[in-house]
Amino acid sequence: MTTVLRAENLVRRLAGEVPVTLVDGVSLEIERGQFIAIMGPSGSGKSSLLYLLGLLDVPTKGRVWLDGEDTSAYDEDDLANRRLRKLGFVFQFHFLLAEFSVVENVTLPMRRLGDLSEKAATARGMELLERLGVADQAAKRPHQLSGGQRQRVAIARALANDPLIVLADEPTGNLDSVSSANVQQILRNLAHESGKTVVAVTHDGNFAAAADQRIGLVDGKINTEWRPA
Repeated sequence: MTTVLRAENLVRRLAGEVPVTLVDGVSLEIERGQFIAIMGPSGSGKSSLLYLLGLLDVPTKGRVWLDGEDTSAYDEDDLANRRLRKLGFVFQFHFLLAEFSVVENVTLPMRRLGDLSEKAATARGMELLERLGVADQAAKRPHQLSGGQRQRVAIARALANDPLIVLADEPTGNLDSVSSANVQQILRNLAHESGKTVVAVTHDGNFAAAADQRIGLVDGKINTEWRPA
């Protein structure tokens, strides 16, 4: 299998009178088509690690390889380009823009990238919404949707530019049990049927149980012995 995301000795430390270490010497390799769950107690550095892997934050030490490329020498423009082309993001709070319709929210990453015409971007947006079972909500505003529907739209937006990797931060943390199970299945299918690599931070043991691999994080370090209570 092909390694699409690799981290070597990642450290993220906040400077100050008393420095705070969020991620402490993490090394890992993630392969194409895997569904990975990152778990750990509150404050263990899970989200901080995800932001480093997703090039949303810069490590204090260490390196991240994305699709075989060492990203350590990239400037902000390079990082933004790689995020837009190769990474899709889903968060606990969907961050859909209230002033845009559902399909307009999904097409925003395509507009930023600029590879498709407006007509082609809208057609792709509708195709993604259809795949995720919310095409009938395309003309609505986000506030008119249920929580589960909003998260499906957020996943569609994450897939807009056909990313190599989808990174999700507590994607079911704000959902009821039925919606959580649906989102879990969608992310699992993205890995196993569509060949995407999915890396998700979660505190939900049921969600993590569906993953191909679980990475335990305690005090910013990988802990293979950690299990949820």
